[in-house]
Amino acid sequence: MAQKFIHVNGAREHNLKNISLRIPRDKLVVITGISGSGKSSLAFDTIFAEGQRRYIESLSSYARQFLEQMQKPQVESVEGLPPTISIQQRTAGANPRSTVATTTEIYDYLRLLFARAGEPHCHLCGRPITRQTAQQITDAVRALGGGSKIMVLAPLVRGRKGVHREVFDRAKREGYVRARVDGELVEIDKPPKLNKKVKHSIEVVVDRLMVKSHLGARLQDSVETALRLGSGLIIIAVQQSNGQWKDTLYSELYACPNCGTSLEELTPRMFSFNSPYGACPVCAGLGTRLEIDPALAVPDPRRTLAEGAIQALRPGPGMPRWYSYGLRRAAAEFGISRQTRFDKLSAAQRKILLYGSSPAQEAKHGAEFEGVIPVLQYRFEHSDSDTVKKRIMEYMSVLPCTACEGARLRPESLAVTIAGQSISQACALSVTEALEFFNHLKLDKERRVIARQLLKEIRERLTFMVDVGLGYLTLDRSSRTLAGGEAQRIRLATQVGSGLVGVCYVLDEPSIGLHQRDNYKLLITLRRLQGLGNTVIVVEHDETTIRAADHIIDLGPGAGEHGGAVVAEGDVEQLASTAESVTGQYLSGVRSIPVPQKRRPPQKGRCVVVRGARLNNLQNIDVSFPLGVLVCVTGVSGSGKSSLVTETLHKALAHELHGAREHGGPHDRIDGIEHIDKVIEIDQSPIGRTPRSNPATYTGAFTEIRNLFAQTKEAKIRGYKPGRFSFNVKGGRCEACQGQGTKRIEMHFLPDIFVTCEECKGLRYNRETLDVRYRGKNIAQVLNMTVESGVDFFANFPKLKRILQTLSDVGMDYVRLGQSSTTLSGGEAQRVKLSAELGKRATGRTLYTLDEPTTGLHFADISKLLNVLVRLVERGNTVIIIEHNPDVIKCADWIIDLGPEGGAEGGRVVAQGPPEQVAQAPGSHTGVVLTNILAKAR
Repeated sequence: MAQKFIHVNGAREHNLKNISLRIPRDKLVVITGISGSGKSSLAFDTIFAEGQRRYIESLSSYARQFLEQMQKPQVESVEGLPPTISIQQRTAGANPRSTVATTTEIYDYLRLLFARAGEPHCHLCGRPITRQTAQQITDAVRALGGGSKIMVLAPLVRGRKGVHREVFDRAKREGYVRARVDGELVEIDKPPKLNKKVKHSIEVVVDRLMVKSHLGARLQDSVETALRLGSGLIIIAVQQSNGQWKDTLYSELYACPNCGTSLEELTPRMFSFNSPYGACPVCAGLGTRLEIDPALAVPDPRRTLAEGAIQALRPGPGMPRWYSYGLRRAAAEFGISRQTRFDKLSAAQRKILLYGSSPAQEAKHGAEFEGVIPVLQYRFEHSDSDTVKKRIMEYMSVLPCTACEGARLRPESLAVTIAGQSISQACALSVTEALEFFNHLKLDKERRVIARQLLKEIRERLTFMVDVGLGYLTLDRSSRTLAGGEAQRIRLATQVGSGLVGVCYVLDEPSIGLHQRDNYKLLITLRRLQGLGNTVIVVEHDETTIRAADHIIDLGPGAGEHGGAVVAEGDVEQLASTAESVTGQYLSGVRSIPVPQKRRPPQKGRCVVVRGARLNNLQNIDVSFPLGVLVCVTGVSGSGKSSLVTETLHKALAHELHGAREHGGPHDRIDGIEHIDKVIEIDQSPIGRTPRSNPATYTGAFTEIRNLFAQTKEAKIRGYKPGRFSFNVKGGRCEACQGQGTKRIEMHFLPDIFVTCEECKGLRYNRETLDVRYRGKNIAQVLNMTVESGVDFFANFPKLKRILQTLSDVGMDYVRLGQSSTTLSGGEAQRVKLSAELGKRATGRTLYTLDEPTTGLHFADISKLLNVLVRLVERGNTVIIIEHNPDVIKCADWIIDLGPEGGAEGGRVVAQGPPEQVAQAPGSHTGVVLTNILAKAR
């Protein structure tokens, strides 16, 4: 059978140099090359974009106007292209309701499973719930006592959208005269006009009566009629002393014989925290609430009340002085010393101050105190003053909901179990534990038949997640907390489960965040996807993945305008034999990142020690971070690296040194803080969220450039100040496009068109501003320079040259000074931040934390990155890196290896010390990798 190919002809997107190539179909293809060489431009902006565009164009013009459409890529033609699916590295959405279970659709199957095979229990006493008969409901109503006014209601519509005309017509035909619509009584022959886009509840009033002993059969008849109309449900509304009506739901289906609580028929929406029928009514299904945080209200418990330990009530904007007087009076009345440290007060005394006095305490002391936290919470919820709300917000944090304890669901939903587990408890399991639970789940014969297909789907999805190395994730983990690689592998597992054939999958570095030990799991998954008859195109730098590919495309030879060409193509041997291929040189061993000849030894007594770290899966560990050296925190995925470094160490230091609001994960204390003066996190978040932000503005180079142009002779004659040369404010920018350079034209069912501004021709400045030149170039031409060109152009300006040189040192030569920050990858954004730190005056006592800075970096770029990190360390600073890349790990001065596994089996220090020492540690997976690397280096 002839080999099939995807033919790409004349690709010119971004920096691609009009390349043409044949990509074999139904194979595992890796596109590699140094950072900025055009890999994503080829894979995503050309191949995927063209496939997506063709699919959308096959839809009707009506459907297309509702879809975000992609511009036609700059390419002559792409032939033989199958349907394409992109699985990118972007993190999951910011929706706080999204979890691992909902993203993978496992939660949808769990909801159906619990609705059809769950065992309902009373949420009050825990007894199994049984069905109620009409007689039992009648007896419960009679037990209300004589004189109670009630309405017997039959629910016909419960939380459904529509106008529901047929419901009113049916009730009228059957002789009923009143109904309750969304809580309001109406006449059935004059029904209200309902909004069809809003959910409504409609109950027919079957009877209105007063409970008396001689009611006889009337109440029984009304209950039976209501149950028939309401399909087994009935609402008894009892009038309260204040005139309000209190509803009680009864059901022929489920009821607790002990407590009298009823439960409607189990439906999937009862287990959805996105539905009002399942969500916890206190937190609306979020599992958290914005509440007063005691740790923020009392930021320094070592202070006394007299010294202002309770900062939340100190007089100031939005906080009247009489609040502090009330606190002083309460301390005197309850015998609480104002000269004793807050943390030395008894637990009962602290509780009185923070949460208020109990009735017993009030009786004992003859006084009462509402409590600081209830006072602040009430003021926040009821005040109309923005000043008050802003002030109180300083002391609020997102805390677990006290009603559902973070479970997100109503008590009634949580009382439904399978094998003793509620749906919330099932989701609290890790993927591996959940797979074990559902593999060994035993049900009775009837439930086994019902659950067979559901369990099959759940087990398959869990198995796929284990196969891609995500067994440590819990199902209820928020999608917002997932790293880009984790989110991508979740989508990859979902695609494997879909079983599609004849598709072209395009992936962006799926190995990110994956330990070398688990790489084979990812490769097996990719091979399974390809084995189904799909083409898998992977943008990747990982050596293991490159060597496993059927076909490799190496782009380069440089980055930016120096890249965009196909340097080599074929298998590993063909790349290694191509002299121009930088990737081939590293694969063949001609070039390599050497192991340091000498490592910096830690200085005795100069370290930061985290005591009792226990966030997430950390096992109450003490970890010592030596200062003045390059530290790598390693371990398999889910071993607790980010929990230790980012969530505990960094946040705790930021709170202590810089007054940050967050305290860091649970821990006892941190020793050695006096050895550092600041802590800086260099992450991969964007350097700006608008197209107006760019490397020049972030690093401060743009300020120097504008000052330079303002000093030119022409600018002085015209009276131009530095602000004249900004495209963000009126004055010097082109007002036709407001400094954007382009205009967006909406085309409805066609892709929006971005046209170059006719007024400024895309230069973003007006004519007068562009007349000012320095060394023959105007401000727009300077912003269009690459960093490499800028270093030479501004050689006579030391401060500006230093800023641009640091950008060059971190491998950003190819980036243009005015390039929009939204077009930079996470790795590029992180390197821009690194360069900004290098350009600052060093104190030699700074601690830097980085999370996988090698993301998106080629072997050659990693070498440059290591040189930059070493420069930071040589100034006396400390650099702590969370990393999986072997080339970085082998160059560290000190390694802290967590594990031995992920999830509950991790969170412990397996080994620590120089790489040579960790390589000898038994049970260390990182040690195994280091053993092989160090052996090759010798």
